[in-house]
Amino acid sequence: MELTELKPANGSKIVSHRHFRGSKTCGKGHKGQNARSGGGVRIGFEGGQMPIYRRLPKKGFSNYNFAKKCNEVNVERLAIFEDGVVVTPELLLEKGIISKALDGVVIIGRGEITKPLNVKAHRFSSTAKEKIEKAGGTVEVIA
Repeated sequence: MELTELKPANGSKIVSHRHFRGSKTCGKGHKGQNARSGGGVRIGFEGGQMPIYRRLPKKGFSNYNFAKKCNEVNVERLAIFEDGVVVTPELLLEKGIISKALDGVVIIGRGEITKPLNVKAHRFSSTAKEKIEKAGGTVEVIA
């Protein structure tokens, strides 16, 4: 097989109808809204009838706007600090590890850590807690 023999899979390319070629109506039929320039209706328009997305009631509840949004920091990112440093959310913000202070900082366990650090955060994953303590550091949950 060579590059010149490649072709798209059957059905992946759709040949659109080319308007304004040939007959007087150019493939748009006779008169009507869709035959006019700029004609056609928006998505969901049902000819003036109340559209289905307005007839059906809104259902359910989303907590998206009210949920707490936390900064996630991997254990491997803490490697830039010196031994015995007290790592706080303010220090993480100052060093640029987190870009802005949200509702809290969560330390999660991706990567390895070899330095004994005292880490203060709002939440720790079990693997992150295990890795920090194994390296000789301490974890403290702040409110």
